[in-house]
Amino acid sequence: MATQKKLIKVHPTDNVAVALVDLTAGEVIDFEGQSITVESDVKMKHKIAMVPFNVGDRIIMYGVLVGKASARIEKGGLLSTANVKHESDKVTGKTETIGWTAPNVDKWKDRTWQGYHREDGQVGTENVWLFFPLVFCENRNIEILKDIFEKELMKPKENDYQLLLRSLVKSETGGAGNQEASNDANLFNNIEVKFITHQGGCGGIRQDSHSLAKLLAGYVNNPNVAGATVLSLGCQNLQISIFKEALDAINPNSKKPVLIYDQQSIGTIEAMLSSVVKDTFEAIKKANEIKREPAPLSKLRIGLECGGSDGFSGISANPTLGVLSDHLVALGGTTILSEFPELCGVEQELVNRCIDDKDGKRFLDLMQWYEKTVVDAGSGFDMNPSPGNIKDGLITDAMKSAGAAKKGGTSPITGVYDYGEYINEPGFTLLCTPGNDVECTTAMVGSGANMVLFTTGLGTPTGNPIAPVVKISSNTQLANKMSDIIDIDTGGIITGEKSIDEMADEMLEFIINVASGNIKTKAAVLNQNDFIPWKRGVSL
Repeated sequence: MATQKKLIKVHPTDNVAVALVDLTAGEVIDFEGQSITVESDVKMKHKIAMVPFNVGDRIIMYGVLVGKASARIEKGGLLSTANVKHESDKVTGKTETIGWTAPNVDKWKDRTWQGYHREDGQVGTENVWLFFPLVFCENRNIEILKDIFEKELMKPKENDYQLLLRSLVKSETGGAGNQEASNDANLFNNIEVKFITHQGGCGGIRQDSHSLAKLLAGYVNNPNVAGATVLSLGCQNLQISIFKEALDAINPNSKKPVLIYDQQSIGTIEAMLSSVVKDTFEAIKKANEIKREPAPLSKLRIGLECGGSDGFSGISANPTLGVLSDHLVALGGTTILSEFPELCGVEQELVNRCIDDKDGKRFLDLMQWYEKTVVDAGSGFDMNPSPGNIKDGLITDAMKSAGAAKKGGTSPITGVYDYGEYINEPGFTLLCTPGNDVECTTAMVGSGANMVLFTTGLGTPTGNPIAPVVKISSNTQLANKMSDIIDIDTGGIITGEKSIDEMADEMLEFIINVASGNIKTKAAVLNQNDFIPWKRGVSL
């Protein structure tokens, strides 16, 4: 077993280091040819000064500016919100084109996964029939359909809490105790039914409804969806015509079945739901005939997400995703990096990685627009780190961003997209979304991701209705404590037991199995089907 190091410096030019273990005041550490005396107790994941800082001195981590000293910090001193303030370099345009040497992917080039092939050439990791409303007024009818379709088609197994309550009731009434009811097999074994509800479609501003239409159209066009049942009230802002226009804009030649029902045109709820049940049942029977077939790794379209990040996320889990992203790009696949508030401070590198100068300009324009909306609302990107982030060592937005950006690896950027735009081209892409976990995951899937890789250092239960969400822990303590939500643990990188490259290979093998239906993610097992559209106001 490798000896546990106490400190790590992420980039050669950094003037701070990360504590890999808890450090004690007065402890002397030999690190990179110098002796560091720890000034005060430092918890693992937090940063200590490698040089003394005076007020206004630049603090460098990941090779970029992540803050400035707001008070004197001695060499070996702890960096905290009391002595560091957010600061990042301002970017005006492309300064160079960063070259890229693609990794050797010979071991993966002939690998395939088992997916659902669609007529437009996309390949799904899931085969889902999706129900959703165009307006919140239809949420109750969606819930009714959810109840009946899940009960009759999916035969959901009673969960442990239900069985526990049953045993308590039976013990009170003299029953036979905890006995699990027999469960019939699912009627259809090759398709799932999933349901979305939301609070949009009417009220607010008209632009919100158009944005929601694009998002919902993206979900229908996602390769994981076999078809959809859509409910409309009739009088809402998000008219059926607007939704159809959004569908046509994404894929004008789509032959995917979409069943749309307008309550005010049909009349009674009974008449509408009776038609929905009959028509959808027949459509689901046909969709169930679609079988998994081999697909190349180039058909994977992966969203890269982080949430509940900690001080280890940027040195274990996120860089592992970066290596995996580079491998997929080299294989002709697609990866998506979003969370624009968490790219503050690394704009220059991303602009310089854009193949097309127009993409670099669009990225900066979107970033500047986003930051302006936040400032106009009386806040700023510097307010992005959550209390949990700060407690675990991410004390400025730029520091958090520099670690978050590691999910994107080093490959060239082939496209920059705004929220709701659908991504069809291969390569590493940027998508404008909030940093909010569910809003971001919702958006990436709406832009075509057929799987999401989600890193976390503190733990978060986010999932998605139509795409597998693979949870990746930055540290082994979390993987052990919240084993019910974590799929992959990268904590071996922190302890020195595994390299980032080794971990990336393990992760790629895992996602091939998830994409093929051989492994169910923890989020899927727990039925975590989160869906929150982004209203283009302020959301961090």
